[in-house]
Amino acid sequence: MAEVLVALGSNVAAERRLAQAAALMRQAWPGIRFSACYRNPAIGFDGDDFVNAAAMFQAAADIPTLLAALHGIEAQCGRQRDDPKWAPRTMDLDVLLIDDLVGEWPGLKLPRADLLRRSYMLAPAAELLPDRRHPLDGRSLAELWQVLAPQPALTRIALDLNAAG
Repeated sequence: MAEVLVALGSNVAAERRLAQAAALMRQAWPGIRFSACYRNPAIGFDGDDFVNAAAMFQAAADIPTLLAALHGIEAQCGRQRDDPKWAPRTMDLDVLLIDDLVGEWPGLKLPRADLLRRSYMLAPAAELLPDRRHPLDGRSLAELWQVLAPQPALTRIALDLNAAG
């Protein structure tokens, strides 16, 4: 089993969609843990604020099966695979890390490059796994967060995905 770190984000009925995704992820991966949820402005387009979080769970390191499961959850939350890249999202589930894997697979490059430059990914990831070392950079997620924070500012909200559903 591999340790998988996934970013969750939505800006369309965000709190409801995140709670829905969390419930579906709990069914797929018992023992999953979620970070706090954070509100931040949309990046790359004008739109409603996003709500983001991270999840950590154990899963088989079968990347096609993992991606298919995550895409299925996105679809159940209203996501269409052909949605424009920089547009509102009902649900976005992005694999950030799988153990210390480095490489490219169809539909996935690890570690996800955005983890080092997007506060809405790094803050929740560092909250869940502060001592986890980035497989290329070598610094812990907590150290990386200290360098990046706060760009842009994140606002913690009351939604608790560990208790939802």
